[in-house]
Amino acid sequence: MRKALRLRRLSRPQDDRYLFVPLDHSVSDGPVVPRDRWQDLIRSVALGGADAIIVHKGRVRTIDPAALGGCALIVHLSAGTAHMADANAKVLVGEVDEAVRLGADAVSVHVNIGSDTEARQLTDLGTVAAACEAWNFPLVVMAYARGPRVGDPRDPALLAHVVNIAADLGADIVKTNLAHSSEGMADVVASCPVPVVVAGGPASTNSIAGHARTAMAAGCAGLAVGRRIFTSPAPLQLVAELASIVHAPTDASLIHALTALENR
Repeated sequence: MRKALRLRRLSRPQDDRYLFVPLDHSVSDGPVVPRDRWQDLIRSVALGGADAIIVHKGRVRTIDPAALGGCALIVHLSAGTAHMADANAKVLVGEVDEAVRLGADAVSVHVNIGSDTEARQLTDLGTVAAACEAWNFPLVVMAYARGPRVGDPRDPALLAHVVNIAADLGADIVKTNLAHSSEGMADVVASCPVPVVVAGGPASTNSIAGHARTAMAAGCAGLAVGRRIFTSPAPLQLVAELASIVHAPTDASLIHALTALENR
């Protein structure tokens, strides 16, 4: 029951749809935004209607709780940097009980299927999943097909395998890439017993709004968009637009009000 209550917090309208904003990139790639813009970014994401942010445990201490409002907190337990010999490697850098003490609503881990360290990452996933069961804590798994044995990381059959690995090992929600077509993604979603959310994808692919509509039309449960939000000149407005796609349409007056706040 307690896990069910926590899962409901991850969807603000409680419609089992999700807009997550990962801000864990400061470990993998470098600072997300300058320090003096951090609290404003959190406020923009929360005011825009994101359901949850995803950060590492140390970064939680830098967040003003009042800035989050109704936005949930997910603590990311995996890490790896762009400077590692294997950029697809991920290691555990936190534990579920730490996230509980920090007041998080869920934890997330990252697994790259097809990487040279896949075995270690699957072992870590199993460890975290067991701890989540003990704590009745939701687990979001970021599962991708990445590595030297992967041909097409957006192949629907491969994505279906990837999301089912995550589900079978304990994920409550799984994040992965969008398949090449809406039909292919629909097959991926239909294969998986837990909700599937899709990553934002590279900025060069298409508009993020079009990307979101394609995902939702395919039956996805939502989006997990980070870089395309925190690099946007108007993150609040972009989050509001994505929230209106993921959830019920946002009233035009609310969009106008949010835009005014962004430009203040």
